[in-house]
Amino acid sequence: MSRKEIDPKTTTRAAAFELWMNAPNPMVTFFKTYDIMPIIQASKRFNMKLNMLMLYCIGQAASSIKEFELLPLEGRLYKFDQLAINTIVANKKGEISSCDIRYTEDLKQFNANYLHSTQKAYRTCKDQDLSLQCMVIGTSAIVDVELDGAIGMNSGIFNNPFLIWGKYRIDGPQALLTISFQFHHTQMDGKQAGCFLKKLEEAILTFKSGTT
Repeated sequence: MSRKEIDPKTTTRAAAFELWMNAPNPMVTFFKTYDIMPIIQASKRFNMKLNMLMLYCIGQAASSIKEFELLPLEGRLYKFDQLAINTIVANKKGEISSCDIRYTEDLKQFNANYLHSTQKAYRTCKDQDLSLQCMVIGTSAIVDVELDGAIGMNSGIFNNPFLIWGKYRIDGPQALLTISFQFHHTQMDGKQAGCFLKKLEEAILTFKSGTT
């Protein structure tokens, strides 16, 4: 499994490729607040890491949207048949390593992938990179502080979709978390991005047990 270059003209993104591929500011950012209490409860009940469950829900939402198979890069358009979710790991040197986790619908297998990859990143202090094999969705969790919003790079150098969130806040029975979602306009339009955010909300809210 690896990335494959495709002709943009053969895809539904042909017009977007012409408009946005070389735009000076091709990235768009949406913000949405979620109630993540269902996965907080699942994390405690099943002794699974909350961050892993967040990544799983992101993968579940993205896997049903065909635009996440594509990635504009260096003036070209690539298609992938595999999805991965990236997380940042604090390694044993006290620095950070980037870690890509291959997504699978099987939660137990995804959890195993997560634990294996993050522990390897911690131990070796080396990035676990799947970018040539998978369309990688980037994430960054700043869990020490509540964030009202965050925007990543708008340079067009790092074109992968990217989600950022901070510390959730308790509001009665809810645990509210604001997430920013940044995407390259060549890859998708607001309609597909909004669909992804809605599916992410559904994945979080319907999380009840070992599977969603």
